[in-house]
Amino acid sequence: MPALDLRPLSLGEILDRTFSLYRRFFLLFIGISAIPRLLVLLMNLAQLFLTSFPATLSKVPPPNGLQTAPTITSSGGIVAVAGLGLATLILTIIAYLLSQGATVTAVSELYLGRPITIGDSFRRVRGELGSLFGVISLNGLVTIVAFLFLIIPGVYVMCRLFVCIPAALIENLGPRESLERSFALTKGFAGRAFLILLLCFILAFGAAMLFGSPFTAAMVFAKNDPGMMRLWVAMTSVGNYVANVLVTPILTIASSIFYYDLRVRKEAFDLQLMLKPLSGAAPAVGGAPIPLS
Repeated sequence: MPALDLRPLSLGEILDRTFSLYRRFFLLFIGISAIPRLLVLLMNLAQLFLTSFPATLSKVPPPNGLQTAPTITSSGGIVAVAGLGLATLILTIIAYLLSQGATVTAVSELYLGRPITIGDSFRRVRGELGSLFGVISLNGLVTIVAFLFLIIPGVYVMCRLFVCIPAALIENLGPRESLERSFALTKGFAGRAFLILLLCFILAFGAAMLFGSPFTAAMVFAKNDPGMMRLWVAMTSVGNYVANVLVTPILTIASSIFYYDLRVRKEAFDLQLMLKPLSGAAPAVGGAPIPLS
């Protein structure tokens, strides 16, 4: 395997490696992103088809200008929808943890020149879901508290915690330790994290507009047709699913590569020691050199 290019990267090089890795192993990352979220999509669609839309949404204006919401047809339907709602929430959390953890694991293996599959990625992160849930929960709590002190402190804290998930998984750290580790690594580099987050936000917004907005617009023209309204709401859910599946891996890949770049910059000797056992590793998937070397 060619020697890995262990040197500090510019922001452009970090993004270039992110998109190169995403393109080269597109099916791997799409599979990791799509499979856990698929069951969540099916649960959302099941909830949708257990509700009934009003016969008309426009003839009688609702109070306070609020749009009429879908209603549930029976007490049994209420219980079913409530149960599905709780199950969907739990599945959404599990799907997010699986996709994040498996993507970080896949990036780490590919970055270090080792092949990996979708199944391997999920298996390796399966035992880390509890710890990962703690990391993400604490990260969210700290970020929300920072946002209570206005937007700028919140964004700054979010940037400083940008690599807490890779740190937790790659270094086997607990929630508090991973946040402290991220703060230490991103010291002096919060601006780069902000630009990466900004780019991913723009991509996510563009994907949502592309895959979801046409169906949302169609809902306006179907407001008096419950059957068509239900169809367009379902298509909006599918469009949002496609947008999330396509864009979410980019942010996770970027955070993982950024994490390695920070370690090269600040702990080059430690990283070299970590890579020594890889001298006889097999080439990346397909036998071709990875795009990071």
